[in-house]
Amino acid sequence: MKKLIVTLVTVALVMLAVPVFADATPDAAAIFKSKCAMCHGADGKGETSIGKSQKIRDLGSADVQKQTDQQIGDVISNGKAKMPAFKGKLTAEEIKALVGHIRTFKK
Repeated sequence: MKKLIVTLVTVALVMLAVPVFADATPDAAAIFKSKCAMCHGADGKGETSIGKSQKIRDLGSADVQKQTDQQIGDVISNGKAKMPAFKGKLTAEEIKALVGHIRTFKK
């Protein structure tokens, strides 16, 4: 009986430890799809009805891509014009991952 309890406790501890060692990198594409694509479009071009009405810039354009990662992260965090702020809604790691995802739109 004692051996069974030790085994069960060991299994429980291993199961609790697995998430700690799992890859904690945010899925930027999934975050972009759920938080950004409705306005910016899946391709970041801003060719959605909201994007067109708000005159959203193409995220792959030179104007956007020439900005530093910090500047793009600040826009995501603090919002800009009618774009909502995501500070407090996304973690710093998620915002950093989104900046990296926006870099993939570069022409």
